[in-house]
Amino acid sequence: MKAREIVLAQIQHRETCPVPYTLPFEGDVAERLDAYYGGSQWRKRLTRYVDITMIVDGDKKGIVEGKGSQRDPYGSIWRTDQRAFRLERPALPEPTLAGYRWPAPDVFFGDAACVAGAKQFCRDRQGQTFLGVWLGWGLFETSWGLRGFENVMMDVATETYFYEALLERIMEQYLVFIDFICTTLPEIDAIFLGDDWGDQRGVIIGPERWRALFKRRYARIYEAIHARGKLVISHSCGSVADILPDLIDIGLDVLESVQPEAQGMNPYELKKRWGDKIAFWGGLGSQSMIPFGTPLQLCDEIQHLRTEMSRGGGYILAPSKALQPGTPTENAAAILEAFVNA
Repeated sequence: MKAREIVLAQIQHRETCPVPYTLPFEGDVAERLDAYYGGSQWRKRLTRYVDITMIVDGDKKGIVEGKGSQRDPYGSIWRTDQRAFRLERPALPEPTLAGYRWPAPDVFFGDAACVAGAKQFCRDRQGQTFLGVWLGWGLFETSWGLRGFENVMMDVATETYFYEALLERIMEQYLVFIDFICTTLPEIDAIFLGDDWGDQRGVIIGPERWRALFKRRYARIYEAIHARGKLVISHSCGSVADILPDLIDIGLDVLESVQPEAQGMNPYELKKRWGDKIAFWGGLGSQSMIPFGTPLQLCDEIQHLRTEMSRGGGYILAPSKALQPGTPTENAAAILEAFVNA
């Protein structure tokens, strides 16, 4: 089986050997592994099961607004020279769309060179690896990028008429994005969305408000993706266990991140309850096991995830976040070895 076939089999709840994985890095982790191994040859040992490209950037920034600050197409100003980015001035400081000029969807499209590169990338990888397109942040993240996080929390509770109108505009724009992606890159297997609905304790706005505000809108987005013959993958940090039945109900194919430290997100419990209805991608703890475990503990946990989470299919092995700059080098090496030496 080729890498693509292995990933598709897992998403279709069929067991495979090997179990597919992804192992991304951030910061200086890869360079430290170069030093650890005495060169970059270790990189060739990684199997590419999944390839992600982008031709629409829903999180686009780039217009310089002074030192360290950039403006996005919506008009919000972000501080982008520090980790993590932060919103300095929202485009919509008041809960109204009156007088606001909504950016045209094509402002977020990649330029001709970007699109041509993505087309060639997909043609080269078609049939070999599982091909996805990252769409960027979704309805919730985009809404607070326009309004500010604190303002959105108030909108959800006290300005629901305005907030629903805002979500409708964002959703309509994302439907245009999906059509552009699927028309431009017909070879892809999935569209990869991202929206951090959860914190460590649960759904940030609460499951009932999430259902009232987001469920039917995401149902339309998922339906549009499925109508083009593509799978739906969604990233969310934090705890989304309370709305997982809702996500299954509206057709989510793969939940990515599976952050085990968040309440209710023990991957083995998720597997027992819903593993026959949805696929999971992630589960290796980026707040606990990766930075603080021993290499032996990491190897044991990776083997446990690989064995238990892939039982009956429905699993892609991965850390819940890319290996972060604070990851000890010996732990990064242990994860690499455990991933490639199944």
